[in-house]
Amino acid sequence: MSEGLGPINNIAAELAKLPSIGRKSAQRLAYHIISMPVESVQALSDALIEGRRAVRFCQVCGNYTVGELCSVCADEKRDRTKICVVRDPRDVAAMERMHDYHGLYHVLHGVLSPMDGVGPGDIRIRELLTRLHDQEVTEVIIATNPDIEGEATAAYLARLIKPLNVRVTRIAHGVPVGSDLEYADEVTLSKAMEGRREL
Repeated sequence: MSEGLGPINNIAAELAKLPSIGRKSAQRLAYHIISMPVESVQALSDALIEGRRAVRFCQVCGNYTVGELCSVCADEKRDRTKICVVRDPRDVAAMERMHDYHGLYHVLHGVLSPMDGVGPGDIRIRELLTRLHDQEVTEVIIATNPDIEGEATAAYLARLIKPLNVRVTRIAHGVPVGSDLEYADEVTLSKAMEGRREL
């Protein structure tokens, strides 16, 4: 790009930092944003800033929320004897789309990955164990992705939870190995949940 287009380059550079946005896609988006009316760009900017300021973590499960509790934790009709453990809030949204699971969630905000320097103290394991001591939970369903880090996290959690006399299950591998829950369709997730196994 020419040097006279520095502002477009700056927009493209920031957009390229987003997941799944490559250099060319970022460039196309930057040109599109520049062609938008200023009012539309301002509305986009305002929505991004307001969303970032308003959304926080649920005090109980770690899901995204605008209040103290997310809609799942606040729902008294949910089955409070089951907690489904997931990597991040996108996985909660994926699980909720199948409409078959009626328990609670616990969002780890990551998985164990020694190669990346992520250990047990870096994700929300301590908070999960606290919930298990404080509540009437009879089953923990581990729904981390079926990749190396997800499997290692599942095995580690199972070792910690089993001595608490809580049943630990793992969702079935109807979800393809190496894929992310957020991209799985509702039927696949439903079958994976039905076929969960004890760890």
